[in-house]
Amino acid sequence: MAESVRRVLGKPGSVDLRPYSKRLTSIEAKEPELRELSDTELSQRAAEVGNAELPYEREDLIELCAVGREAARRTLGERPYDTQLLGVMALLDGHVAEMATGEGKTLAGALAAAGFALRGGQVHILSVNDYLAHRDADWMRPLYEMLGVTVGSVGQESTTKQRRLAYSADITYASVSELGFDILRDRLVTDLADRVVPPPSIAIIDEADSVLVDEARVPLVLAGAAENTQTDEAMAELVGALRPKIDYQIDDDGRNVQLTDVGIDAVERALGGIDLYSAEDASLLPRVNLALHARALLQRDVHYVVRDGKVRLINESRGRIALLQRWPDGLQAAVEAKEKVAASETGEILDTITVQALVLRYPTRCGMTGTAMAVAEQLREFYEMEVAVIPPNKECVRVDEPDRLYATPEEKEDALVAKVAEVHATGRPILIGTQDVAESERLAKRFNTEGIECVVLNAKNDAKEAAVIAEAGTYGAITVSTQMAGRGTDIRLGGSDMSDRDRVVETGGLYVMGFSRYPSSRLDDQLRGRAGRQGDPGSSIFFVSAEDELITANAPDAGGYDVTAEGEITDPSWREIVNHAQRVAEGQLLELHRNTWRYNQLIDVQRGVVLDQREAVLSRDLGDRQLAVDCPGRHRELVEEVGAEEVARAARLITLYHLDRGWTDHYAFLADLREGIHLRFLGRRDPLDEFNRDAVPAFKGFLDEARARSAETFAELTVVDGKIDIAAVGVKRPSSTWTYMVHDHPFSADIENLVGHLKRLSAKS
Repeated sequence: MAESVRRVLGKPGSVDLRPYSKRLTSIEAKEPELRELSDTELSQRAAEVGNAELPYEREDLIELCAVGREAARRTLGERPYDTQLLGVMALLDGHVAEMATGEGKTLAGALAAAGFALRGGQVHILSVNDYLAHRDADWMRPLYEMLGVTVGSVGQESTTKQRRLAYSADITYASVSELGFDILRDRLVTDLADRVVPPPSIAIIDEADSVLVDEARVPLVLAGAAENTQTDEAMAELVGALRPKIDYQIDDDGRNVQLTDVGIDAVERALGGIDLYSAEDASLLPRVNLALHARALLQRDVHYVVRDGKVRLINESRGRIALLQRWPDGLQAAVEAKEKVAASETGEILDTITVQALVLRYPTRCGMTGTAMAVAEQLREFYEMEVAVIPPNKECVRVDEPDRLYATPEEKEDALVAKVAEVHATGRPILIGTQDVAESERLAKRFNTEGIECVVLNAKNDAKEAAVIAEAGTYGAITVSTQMAGRGTDIRLGGSDMSDRDRVVETGGLYVMGFSRYPSSRLDDQLRGRAGRQGDPGSSIFFVSAEDELITANAPDAGGYDVTAEGEITDPSWREIVNHAQRVAEGQLLELHRNTWRYNQLIDVQRGVVLDQREAVLSRDLGDRQLAVDCPGRHRELVEEVGAEEVARAARLITLYHLDRGWTDHYAFLADLREGIHLRFLGRRDPLDEFNRDAVPAFKGFLDEARARSAETFAELTVVDGKIDIAAVGVKRPSSTWTYMVHDHPFSADIENLVGHLKRLSAKS
């Protein structure tokens, strides 16, 4: 009844598990019979259950789960719990299965993948990083082999041959970014044989909330004609001399920074008495804004680290180095100038795809994660997916203690250190979650001063991740981590060899401490979830200060409070203030997601038109047929001279070149349009409407123009040694391509600067 009411109201709720639960008895009843079968006979039973089409009917689903359970027991030494089978059934129905840490998501996902594959589906299991993609494919391989399906995996180091082989398997594990980059490269092939990714069929998304929500806005980029840019060191030095709150102001949410009137005067004097807003000096204002953004808003060891002479971004939701990720080129160069490191390569963008658009390509999609209900509304809104909350195999007995609230960060830190010393004296393992690298290193230094040994896991040493996590549950261990979300490894009590498990259990199990609340309640829950796996004892507690960024940015008008001598806030209303601040932060992230989705909808529609045309050229010789009509005389001459096959090849390459060149130019226009669209606020116009109003006519006639340019090029073709010389008419592919992800730090300083300038002019007049 409750679920029906939620659906009427349009509110997300958990999928009804009762139909799945009713099948568990029948699945278990098959177990004695299946255990008597040989491996060959069991594989045959799996093949028989695959002799039909999706979706699975009740009896076939029971058979699949029973056979899968027995195959897992034989090959992996793990008999799936009933709760894991509930997860399998939810995945096969296209839902997101919420399963707590340690509940066996990897095996549930593998059994669901096998179920899809047995009935002819080609399955891509999308992981958050290469390590997990390779690990899970290798781990589950014996299971897949017994069930009669093939498996492969793709990572950054995979060659083209290895990628093609992996994608030809029934089930392919790949990181989201690598799959996206392969799709982008496939979009530029000039021969069908060069493609590596098959048509999209079924996607199973691991860490679904992280991929589908946290990274949904992230554009994956394919760039070409790479070259080195010059870092703007002079501008970096100039803004480095500016004074905060005097020469520039940072807004309340920390996303934007702008020069004050005093700062504008200072900059103009430093640049030789120019006018930042004059047409003659128009190029200077963007350079100043970029340098100021890099200086004031992007902090070393918070947003990025400097490693091996390069600026490396930190993935904020996972605390890892974000490989192949960068800011938009101008901002990237500004940060590199600030840090006095060599400029990284840049070039024009050939194509992009967002993670959201990548996932929506798949007709069938499902996923699994430990924290899905908190974003159930977004999963329904953007992906038409419902959440199935799978109960734990064993009741969670973890004790989640109330937050400890303090007036200042210093008092909060003192309290946490004191608590760690108290708990550590009992031998109980402790995991401390921090917001960034700087916090983790400061805490580690403080512990060292206090004579307390700890191990640090952050973006500077994430290569040691698996080894650090494997020992985090040992007796007396203290682990400080910048972020535990998406790390894919359970913390087992007693450590890697489990030798001290009983002793650790007696201490109370893993004690998780948060060194402040995260901008998302899901990240809090993911940290908490590291304790109390599979019925283990454990505890969690968060330390918060009234001066934490979460509070100051999202609840700046919070009232006063009474404190103890140690600075602890005793006013109970402050717990709700903290929760309110977190909800505000979550709302802002949701609005960013929605805005990105709205803008990208039109871009995706236009790109789809170009891709459809491209497909017709590649697979149906559309280019050759069009040019035979547009340039009939020249087409006949060339056919007589070099043959129809050679002419068709030239026609294909020319047509594809102009389609791709046209899209590169059009996308650059769209990017510039969107970057400046917020200025339309000055006229009280809706930026999205304005974007569509300009973007739609700009695309009108795109295909006709590409066709006309192809005809012009075709008419100029010459023949050399019996071959058509394509290069002589300027048709060439990029000399090199490279991929990266754009880490979007949106800022709208231009509008504030413009408003400030108008005020300044008004004051002078």
